[in-house]
Amino acid sequence: MKLSWLPNTGVERRRAAALALVLLLALGGCRPGSEARQPLDRTGPVADWPEVGQSIGGQRHSPLTQIHPGNVGELEVAWTYRSGDYATGEQGVGATAFQASPLVVEGRLVFCTPFNRVIALDPETGQEQWVHDPEVDLTGVYTPTCRGVAHWQETAAEDETGSACRHRIFAGTLDARLLALDLMTGRPCVDFGQQGQVDLLAGLGEVEAGEYYMTSPPQVVGDVVLTGAYVRDGYRLDAPSGAVRAWDVRSGELRWVWDPVPPDWPAVSVEELEAGGTLTRGTPNVWSLFSADPELGLVFAPTGNPSPDHYAGKERRNLDHYGSSVVALDAATGEVVWNFQTVYRDLWDYDLAAQPVVFRRENGDSAVVVATKLGHVFVLDAATGQPLFPVAERAVPATEVPGERTSPVQPFPLQPPPLHPQQLQREEVWGLTPWDRHRCRQAFDALEYQGVYTPPSLQGSLAYPGLGGGINWGSVSVDAERQRLVVNVQVAPFTVRLVARDEVAAEAVDQVGLNPQYGTPWVVVRDAFLSPWQTPCVPPPWGKLVAIDLRSGAIQWERPLGTLNRLAPFGDRFEWGTPNSGGSIQTASELIFIGATMDHYFRAFDARTGEQLWRHELPYAAHATPITYRLSREGRQYVVVAAGGHAPLGSPPGDVLVAFALPDEAARP
Repeated sequence: MKLSWLPNTGVERRRAAALALVLLLALGGCRPGSEARQPLDRTGPVADWPEVGQSIGGQRHSPLTQIHPGNVGELEVAWTYRSGDYATGEQGVGATAFQASPLVVEGRLVFCTPFNRVIALDPETGQEQWVHDPEVDLTGVYTPTCRGVAHWQETAAEDETGSACRHRIFAGTLDARLLALDLMTGRPCVDFGQQGQVDLLAGLGEVEAGEYYMTSPPQVVGDVVLTGAYVRDGYRLDAPSGAVRAWDVRSGELRWVWDPVPPDWPAVSVEELEAGGTLTRGTPNVWSLFSADPELGLVFAPTGNPSPDHYAGKERRNLDHYGSSVVALDAATGEVVWNFQTVYRDLWDYDLAAQPVVFRRENGDSAVVVATKLGHVFVLDAATGQPLFPVAERAVPATEVPGERTSPVQPFPLQPPPLHPQQLQREEVWGLTPWDRHRCRQAFDALEYQGVYTPPSLQGSLAYPGLGGGINWGSVSVDAERQRLVVNVQVAPFTVRLVARDEVAAEAVDQVGLNPQYGTPWVVVRDAFLSPWQTPCVPPPWGKLVAIDLRSGAIQWERPLGTLNRLAPFGDRFEWGTPNSGGSIQTASELIFIGATMDHYFRAFDARTGEQLWRHELPYAAHATPITYRLSREGRQYVVVAAGGHAPLGSPPGDVLVAFALPDEAARP
């Protein structure tokens, strides 16, 4: 649901801006004077950004040091690029979200737009090198977005493969295709699949328009490329399969498939698919980002819950076995090595949205971080899936919905402690004024609420954390040398109510906020728990940035993330945080870069203390994870972020890719 935090008209925005200026002057606000600029450091490491998460394990950490806490305040815009690919929801296309993290490989910066155009730029100038338009069909797509692409490099001798497509870019589309493009030219690799593409709907059976498609990048591991997919939330019991498939990077042939049915069920095989079979319907899917550990030969798949989201009953047929889990798959065969379930019998849409992040512990062992919408952070042994910090099973509320059952217990990490509030007392229900606080408390009193894991009800339940988290697809960043994890958390409560199907008019079943859950007795109504002034009815901060010591699991520091400058003329003076989407990156110079917030700021923090060192206001909110790279010792380090809003979160859609760098005095006229 949309969380609209913005003034509704141009007049209101101008009035708010004028009042903000008056207040700022009255408070004596001013920008500090600039100190003398430091010479640009021509030493230090160089590095590309070869994966969406920088490494195949998704650490979002760079070895670069040219930009550091002492000079980050000098950052300036180096170049910008606009593709023109955005929609406000008024053109017959769903309102867009620009969430791409580009790759930087072989002297090219490559990213995808919300309309799935794949574009290559010169990383140092932003000049366009090539554009590939797959001409996607956006019918039924609610929020067009594309979070990134993947890269593969041929290692065989050139005379065996020819020169074209030795570097391949793989991209998924919103009409369920997997594309293979030549990194150098943007042309399709015609030896892959059918003239450079694979139909991802093959083997799924009947699929409606906009019901199954890719929003997150594929994952290359060795010589296979993995695909998962978004499956429409809350729509029907017999939704398309959530199976993970591995395709040969050269030919596009299906190498293996993981059909996520319980271990005692017969799983559909590649041979059965090639003979015309179909994958099991309604199974958990992987819509977010994969990660991998090549040394262990494992791929880590974060799963959603089985269909539909908020009712299981007997209709789900015990398909919850791999739901809301991180599943370790053998990269060569697709066989399950281990799985760790973060939510038992998920009725809340607490699917595992965050990419599992692999890192090396100080003893050399490989570990994986699993962050959840509940604000839970589990740290597991990557080889076995065993928790490295204690995890307790605790009793949780039971359902009273006829035909439903809930798990009596749920897993809770003891270290690190939960990062999202786990309880809301009535006296904590919040408002900007006594009037809207009273309205929020009236709404709270009408809801069923027994703390975390309060199940969906006929009365209407408070979901706190909300179904967006907590921690979403932006995941975490990890500095393995310092064993430091950084994560952004949002606090955006929701309400969930089940309604008997015969009580809902047929024409209303598919309206926004109301999910039909065809095949079950219940329709579900979901909404944000907001005051009449469109602020969350819970106390701030509504967004925060947290650092965790991975040696002990202790919180090192936390601070609010975001201001209310888009809500009120004085909002920039109150760091109450905002709901956020997108992740952080860390550098070897102990900087954190993050956008994510609704206030349009892109920020840099000191990773040691959490102190904000720099910020820059962008034309649109940057709900994407940034990247950083430096191509040569003579060159500059760049930090790039996609700013294009996120319509469902309430950030107006737009389109700009912004690159920042330190000033290069030698290059100035």
